[in-house]
Amino acid sequence: MEGGGNLEASIEQLLNVEKQMRLAGEVAGTKKAVTDILQLCFEARAWKTLNDQIILLSKRRGQLKQAVTAMVQQAMQYIDETPDLETRIELIKTLNSVSAGKIYVEIERARLIKKLAKIKEGQGLIAEAADLMQEVAVETFGAMAKTEKIAFILEQVRLCLDRQDFVRAQILSRKISPRVFDADTSKEKKKPKEGDNMVEEPPADIPSLLELKRIYYELMIRYYTHNNDYLEICRCYKSIYDIPSVKENPAQWMPVLRKICWYLVLAPHDPMQSSLLNSTLEDKNLSEIANFKLLLKQVVTMEVIQWTSLWNTYKDEFENEKSMLGGTLGDKAAEDLRQRIIEHNILVVSKYYSRITLKRLAELLCLSIQEAEKHLSDMVVSKALVAKIDRPMGVVCFQTAKDSNDILNSWSLNLEKLLDLVEKSCHQIHKETMVHKAALKV
Repeated sequence: MEGGGNLEASIEQLLNVEKQMRLAGEVAGTKKAVTDILQLCFEARAWKTLNDQIILLSKRRGQLKQAVTAMVQQAMQYIDETPDLETRIELIKTLNSVSAGKIYVEIERARLIKKLAKIKEGQGLIAEAADLMQEVAVETFGAMAKTEKIAFILEQVRLCLDRQDFVRAQILSRKISPRVFDADTSKEKKKPKEGDNMVEEPPADIPSLLELKRIYYELMIRYYTHNNDYLEICRCYKSIYDIPSVKENPAQWMPVLRKICWYLVLAPHDPMQSSLLNSTLEDKNLSEIANFKLLLKQVVTMEVIQWTSLWNTYKDEFENEKSMLGGTLGDKAAEDLRQRIIEHNILVVSKYYSRITLKRLAELLCLSIQEAEKHLSDMVVSKALVAKIDRPMGVVCFQTAKDSNDILNSWSLNLEKLLDLVEKSCHQIHKETMVHKAALKV
């Protein structure tokens, strides 16, 4: 009790000093009095008194901003020293209520909320943790370091993915531009001019920009896996593959390159997929995994691929990658792979044939006539190719029906070519005649 009385008396004395300094407008004196009060409470382990004093000091009339900032920063150092979880949560909530709505302690508030969200997540309350994190819009904080902002937004995205809130995860992920990871960090930081906002140094536990790049793309892979967007997943892996630390270590780049190859084959055929496919084939590292190079070459080459022989060759590789494709996606990916091979084969057939019977098409695709017709119809609907099926005759026509204008244009073009040839021939004949005449005169 005596110790408690001494503490109260000491606090009372310091409160009087703080009042005099505050009314006199002495910033340094006010800050020292405020931090000393908190230090006394901390040394006496009087956590309830500490919380009460923080609230009391922040609400005093005409309290200086610098004093509130110093008080919040000082109290944040005590969070890890709290005896139990309940006391820790109480202190964080107190500091949170003090810093709410005050722009000069917005960074401290963001860090406090992150700590509280971590505690909630540890207790299994992921939804509560995600809601807490979403309250803070760190992208508007001018004084916060870039890496800390990115790390905070990535934490928001991760919690949204953990609670299966994919729509909000996508909205939050768009706050980060992928170009920010390509910034040249080796350049020297410019010294801020007078009047510029001072950017705070990020805490020691914040990862570097390249580590954040990897975390960002790993989270985006989780998001795109939910939609089975194979091409976007492939692009994310490609970005991870381009990180210098990954490219220098074969143990890291080899599994990533295998994933790129699988997702390229699984992605539907379009210009972006074709471009990525060709650029991956040119990668020198691909020769280290020759069977995957062969797989990509088969997909690029305009020849019919026999599904059964391909599946027998790559079945074991595919089974090994099931963990990569994510448990439940394994069977779906096998179906999609077969679908992509059928689509490739139909495109090959359309390139070499203008008309083909359905029976022959089904033989080339190793499918029944009904299945071949279904796959062909799906591709026509998705505008992957142009075709017409004459069902009574059992014939597929891959030529586009031309209108009268197109036919007339092609005729006129052919006539122009013919006339050009006639003119060139006449010119050559005339030239030869002149040469012979000249020879005879001599």
